[in-house]
This record gives sequence, C-alpha cells and structure tokens, in this order.
Amino acid sequence: MAELDWHRDRYQGSWVQFVDLAPESVGIDLAAVRAYRLGRLRSQMAARDIGAVILSDPINIRYATGARNMQIFTARNAPSRYLLVTPDRSILFEFTGCEHLADGLETIDEVRPALTASYVAAGDDIAAREQDWADQMAALVRELVGEQTVTVGLERLNAGAAIALGRTGVVVVDAQAAVERARAIKSDGEVACIRASLAGTEQAVAALRDAIEPRMTENQLWSVLWQAVIAGNGDYCETRLLNSGPRTNPWFQETANRVIQADELVALDTDVVGCHGYYSDFSRTFHVGPGEPTVAQRELYRLAHEQVHHNMAIIGPGVTFREYAEKAWDIPERYHANRYYLSAHGCGMSGEYPYLYHRADFDVAGYDGVIEPGMTLCVESFIGAGDGGEGVKLEQQLLVTETGTEVLSTFPFEAALLG
Repeated sequence: MAELDWHRDRYQGSWVQFVDLAPESVGIDLAAVRAYRLGRLRSQMAARDIGAVILSDPINIRYATGARNMQIFTARNAPSRYLLVTPDRSILFEFTGCEHLADGLETIDEVRPALTASYVAAGDDIAAREQDWADQMAALVRELVGEQTVTVGLERLNAGAAIALGRTGVVVVDAQAAVERARAIKSDGEVACIRASLAGTEQAVAALRDAIEPRMTENQLWSVLWQAVIAGNGDYCETRLLNSGPRTNPWFQETANRVIQADELVALDTDVVGCHGYYSDFSRTFHVGPGEPTVAQRELYRLAHEQVHHNMAIIGPGVTFREYAEKAWDIPERYHANRYYLSAHGCGMSGEYPYLYHRADFDVAGYDGVIEPGMTLCVESFIGAGDGGEGVKLEQQLLVTETGTEVLSTFPFEAALLG
C-alpha cells in the first residue's frame, strides 16, 4: 500500500486546466448537427426502401436524435431503450423513469416508456414479452407508415425480439448499411464536434504523459486519462489499451497492474467517446525515462511514424479502397505477423465504416468502395517483431476534404524517439 499511496500523492490531486469546449464556446450549433444527422439517416432509409428503422444501439440513437442515456448499460440490455424512425416521425422509447432526459430535443416527436424485452427483465416469460414487444411495434409502424406490409430495419436486438417481429408480417431487414453510410459523411458541424472532442482528449493524454514515472502501475497511469476525460466532459474510454515494456508487443494487451520500469516504452490508444458524443481516436507511444531511448526503440518508432505518414499521404477523395491497399506502406517481414489488423478505419461517434485493409489481407478480408469528402479516417500502425521485444503503436485521425486531407489529431510525436 505504501507505493500506491506515494503515487496517489503525486498525481491524483492534480487537475488539468481544461479549455471550455461547450457548444456556445466553440461555435457549434448542435440543433443543426442533429437535424443533419437525422436527415442523413432518413435519406439512406429512402435509398434502400426501408419504411421504418428501430434503433437500439445507443450510439445510433444518439446519432439520430442527440439523446444520451446509459450508453454502456443499454448496449447490453436491448431492447430496453430504442428509437423508431419513419420518414416523418421519430419516437423514442426511453428506459423506465428516464423519459425526461430527452426534453428539448427537436429531433424527437414523442417519448414513450420502453417495454424491456430481455431475459433479465422477463425471466422465463421472455418469449411472451418479446412477442408482446413485437406486436406493439408492428402495429405502431403500420399506423405511422400506412401500409400493411412494411420493411423494418433493425441493427442491434436480441434474436428473440427480431424473430418475433418477423412473425408479425413486417419485412425485417438489416439496417446496418443504412446507418453506417449515413454516419460516414460528416457535416461541418460534426467536424467541429470532432475537433472539440479531440481537444479535450489531447489535454487528457498530456496529463497522462506528464504523469508517467517508473514504479507506478499501468492501471494507475490509465486512471489519469480517465479522470481527465471525465473532467473535460467526455463520456468514457471504449477500450483499455495502455501497456508497457514487454506488454507492448503484441498489441491488444489490456491495461493491468504491471509496474512500469525505467526506460521502457508505454503505448496507448485513446478510443475516447469524448464531448458531444464524438470519438477521439489516436495512438501514441512514450519513453518512460530517465535515460535516453535505445537504438532499437527509436527504430520501432521511426518505422511506425513512417507507416502512418506514408498511408495518410495516399488518402484523398476518389481513391478506392483497393487502390489505397495497393499503394499502402510495405510492412517489413519481421513485423508483418504482429501487424495491426487493419490499415485505417472510419471514425465518427465510434469506430465505423469503412475499414481499409493491408494489401496482404485485402483479398481475404477487404471490400472495395470509394473514399469520399466528409469522411473522417484513422490511420493505424503497430510495429512489433514477431519474435518479441517492445512494440510501438501510432495512429492519426484525419478529415477527407474536397481537395485532399486535413490532420485533426494534433498531439505531438516524441522528438526523442524520432531521434
């Protein structure tokens, strides 16, 4: 306990001084942002002849309406909070006792109490509860759309509820494509929200970087980021990707109680759902000190930095996903086995469409498409040898414009590691 208390004295009482990222302070018209997003969803529904969608993914609900409530809890307990969208109506079925949270949102025409159709809510009566839920929703959809046979899109529901809805005679389809394509193209207002979210997260990463010191645990260091994210009005970190020393390779080793040692590397991926609900997704690797980075550490960092910047340079409007893969940076054989699982990905209110794959993986996992203006993309690199040793994780978030790209994540790289 003595060591834990020593670190608590050092960093827990130090609060980051945040800039004001409230909408009125950074020039964001959230009502216009919400209207754009709901319009995008309805446009994609119309393009796919979907008469209504029932959204239960809390991020999709927030995208369509701006309504936020217990995102992590309701992602697991679905349907316990869901949104019905038709071409001209939007009805939020809110979790019991929470109906007041949507007050003032012009994107929602009506709020009703949700009927929770999950096993934890209904027990062994779950099948009857799901059918009751399905019958109510099908009747409402027909009332609003005015047709006996309606195509209804779903994206996240338990299997029983989806099957029960299909038994009511409506045509059930997957709404993922409509929602993902809607979210892929950002308005200027959305980009302003992303900039604000990144500004808050960058301040949090700066606090984490300043707190790094030998003898603290990874979890203690990770808690600095969480504290600063919440203090800056962010929501949560979606993953636990911070590790040190030999745990930096391979990637995807979650933060643990390992004690950080002198002169090791510390790597992290933010994955922060930040202010205004937008994702801040960039990765950095730091040197602990107090000594200088080794030649091997600098080489890992140089290669990761080169990969990210090479791949950012080939992104632009009109470039196809296959063209990107063919022109992407060649990963040296020594580091190929432990490569990051994709080369770049879309980013908005979470990680999203599209995924851009490495050349070697394209024929198996990839799909084609076109990079478009208004997309925000995160370009990834992980460099770690297949036979062990430390690794380096770097990632940049950028905006695709009409003429090229603009880097959105401005947190600096490490001069000592670039050497």
